[in-house]
Amino acid sequence: MLELGIVELKNLITNKKTTCEALTKAYIEEIKKSKTNAVIEVFSDAIDLAREMDKKIAAGFSGKLAGVPIIIKDNILYKGHVASAGSRFLADYVAEYSSTVTNKLLDAGAVIIGRANMDEFAMGSSTETSFYGPTLNPLDTTRVPGGSSGGSAASVAENLCAASLGTDTGGSIRQPASYCGLVGIKPTYGRISRYGIIAFASSLDQVGPLTKTVEDNALLLEVLSGYDQHDETSSHEKVDNYTAYLNKPIKGLKIGVINSVEAMVKGEQTEQAYNKFKNFLVDSGAEIVPVDINNMELVLPVYYIIAPAEATSNLARFDGVKYTRRSPRAKNIEEIFTMSRGEGFGSEVKRRIMLGNYVLSSGYFDAYYNKARALQYQLRQEFLSAFKKCDVLVTPVARGEAFKLGEKANPVDAYKEDVFTVSANITGLPAISVPFDNGKNGLPIGMQIIAPHFSEGLVYTVADYVEKHKNLKN
Repeated sequence: MLELGIVELKNLITNKKTTCEALTKAYIEEIKKSKTNAVIEVFSDAIDLAREMDKKIAAGFSGKLAGVPIIIKDNILYKGHVASAGSRFLADYVAEYSSTVTNKLLDAGAVIIGRANMDEFAMGSSTETSFYGPTLNPLDTTRVPGGSSGGSAASVAENLCAASLGTDTGGSIRQPASYCGLVGIKPTYGRISRYGIIAFASSLDQVGPLTKTVEDNALLLEVLSGYDQHDETSSHEKVDNYTAYLNKPIKGLKIGVINSVEAMVKGEQTEQAYNKFKNFLVDSGAEIVPVDINNMELVLPVYYIIAPAEATSNLARFDGVKYTRRSPRAKNIEEIFTMSRGEGFGSEVKRRIMLGNYVLSSGYFDAYYNKARALQYQLRQEFLSAFKKCDVLVTPVARGEAFKLGEKANPVDAYKEDVFTVSANITGLPAISVPFDNGKNGLPIGMQIIAPHFSEGLVYTVADYVEKHKNLKN
């Protein structure tokens, strides 16, 4: 039963084949037995919440997630619960209010059973930078689950919950989804409120669901989406019934393939899977349309200038004075700042703060930051032009299967893992990872589908078709 997703579990609860309390207890028992370090805390009130939900269901409550246990990433605030963003600095921080997405889950009837491990302040591609130690990929515990939402992905793949929430700043939902064989979406920027999310890079961050099926993902996105008065970057755009876009053919759709990505894939582990994916789409009646994105090779440099610059500003509030950990060795105000930040932040976070300060400094602001922002605008325009020729774009999600623990100790090697995913964050476009093939080690490889702004329904149409027909045509 624990291997089932949202829709199937909700049906079991509705038909009185199980209860929310029984389901929650079963997941908690699995979490206790887990050795992957995916879930860093089970919330003490989860079973009480499940009992209350059973009473509501018996009284006629029929929310979209009624009784379904879900895990949230450790940077999503839930009032009265710790949210540490995987950092020593916030290890004792108890949220004084709930994020909008947390409230939406609860309003829809979900039971939030715990928080998932993550790279510290979402800075990483492997969940190895967490203060709580690395998370292991449940499909192969010698490998990473991806990052920064690695704990969120691993918890679903290991059947520790029905679904989870992650955040995606440069691929942090889609890459773990690919490595763990799940469906993960980074929605259009502004589709989901960021209120109550511990920020990494505010112009790039987005919350999104990690699920076992495309249908579950579409249902969860319906719950999470919509304008929020607490977040003025959230959009007034109408929220679609995303599940209505499922079970449709893709015959006649124009599928764009980016010429520079074709070259970037050469020699990578994912090359064979990507070629199979394109052939699958053609066999399904879609038309492959080559498109040019002239500055695709600059996406990573642009991202690794803008994201650290914004992170530097966002992390300035963590100073050891207010709600963060204070160094016990500090003897004066200057030492409170320097020692608390030095002891509180891990090495990857310090690296990105230094990089952000460098590109924002007076001597380099124009040479780096302003130039990166100009290129960001240019890249966005090039993607919008590409969508005049095609309905969606497709790329690999990552360069291959999940890599070994410790394999990407060189930061540059780790940063390169984001090469196919950061473009959607830089441009604000919706993008999904859907499982398609297995690599040479038998581990999953996901494919990425990117669509125009607020076209998540189209993304789901293609992803759902892939999910339901890939084994019939491969």
